[in-house]
Amino acid sequence: MAFKPLHDRVVVKRVEGEEKTKGGLIIPDSAKEKPAEGEVVAVGEGARKDSGELIAMSVKKGDRILFGKWSGTEVTLNGEELLIMKESDILGVIA
Repeated sequence: MAFKPLHDRVVVKRVEGEEKTKGGLIIPDSAKEKPAEGEVVAVGEGARKDSGELIAMSVKKGDRILFGKWSGTEVTLNGEELLIMKESDILGVIA
């Protein structure tokens, strides 16, 4: 990817949700919610304290994460839909 986020920003690719319910019903695209789970594609170097010291990022490329429903800014890079968000918008890393 030719895009590198700055500071404490993270680029995330959404992970597609389930196509069927547990009961076997197929969910049409119009009824699906956007997933709040994704994979980290790129990370910035981290935020800086007032003293100029770098605060390391808690996530790394390849991590699967959960984020808030309204988190981030949707962008299209090289034909791929991605989200750019601050690290603080991430709720947690899926182990």
